[in-house]
Amino acid sequence: MAKNGLNTVCIHTGEVTDEQFKGAVSPLYMSTSYAYENVAIKRYPRYFNTPNQEAICTKLAALEGTDEALIFGSGMAAVSNALLAFLKAGDHVILQQSLYGGTYNLVVEVFENYGISYSFTEGLTRKDFETVIQDSTKVIYVETPSNPLLAITDLEMIVALAKEHNLISMIDNTFASPVNQNPHHLGIDIVIHSATKYLGGHSDILAGAICASTVHIQQIFKLAINLGGNLSDYTVWLLERSIKTLGIRVKAQNENAMQLAQYLENHKLVDKVYYPGLKSHPDHEIAKKQMSGFGGMLSFELNESIDSMAFIGNLSLIKPSMSLAGVESTILSPVKTSHALVPQEERNKQGIKDNLLRFSVGIEDLEDIIADLDLAFEKTNNK
Repeated sequence: MAKNGLNTVCIHTGEVTDEQFKGAVSPLYMSTSYAYENVAIKRYPRYFNTPNQEAICTKLAALEGTDEALIFGSGMAAVSNALLAFLKAGDHVILQQSLYGGTYNLVVEVFENYGISYSFTEGLTRKDFETVIQDSTKVIYVETPSNPLLAITDLEMIVALAKEHNLISMIDNTFASPVNQNPHHLGIDIVIHSATKYLGGHSDILAGAICASTVHIQQIFKLAINLGGNLSDYTVWLLERSIKTLGIRVKAQNENAMQLAQYLENHKLVDKVYYPGLKSHPDHEIAKKQMSGFGGMLSFELNESIDSMAFIGNLSLIKPSMSLAGVESTILSPVKTSHALVPQEERNKQGIKDNLLRFSVGIEDLEDIIADLDLAFEKTNNK
């Protein structure tokens, strides 16, 4: 049989068949207690094997092209389980310089307590990663496009380096989503998502996911059942519902973001735009090589004559809001939100300035989004 297309996978793969009533959508099984005698599978929610959990994991694995997947209660639960499953006291992990603030905080606040050492790279070249490899290095962890500057890490380079030094490679693929990037196809071992973002897509679900080979999933599973970070079946069911429209949502966001990046790049009150789809982006060619779409996330630096918080306050359609990737456009200041836990010195080192705004582009009509930005620029510039 021919391989199904993206939207068909989003809608049908892994769905639970309604044997009793023949409904068009997966039934929801809310039970936390299942029979253990004379059954093929001894089901227990913490073991990731209730009917709805199994269904969503099948769908996620199909979207990322991996053998299996596990679903968690948050993106950080997925990140922490993935890393700690392969790191123990005495081990070392390499992480790229620019990372989500929560991941950064996990590493610097927690890892030393468990005897795990770490190194952040100075940049994103092969030399930057190679320089910090130690005899005890076990894992190399990247995030591309990165949060919030949309930096692009060359995944083929990471795969080659990991294989050469017998390292486990991991990626936070949240910003790209499975629609725009499939790192496992390029050789990355473990793919992580904050399913709260594009997979959920409606700003009403908190979840995380790990996609990997059966061998690696089994290793993560051994830890995960003890840490107890699994997701409730009701939220699992809602997430499956949301993923059905993942393909069409993300493609619409891709299109809007490309247009808005060009609009902002040409605006006299914007100093710089970070979007991998722009030819001006330093990693544009790498992005073209490993991404099928450039995503719905962009960041931009306002001119010093514009107060960033006043600008945000003058928006009406675009919501000043935490998180990202919903169908509605949202905007935030990373130094006050996503990267508030990152020390000022480290933010400066990464290039995260106080006038930087992170823009999660929604699926509203493009002309309405631009009109909202135009009005905010006008109001802020006149004060």
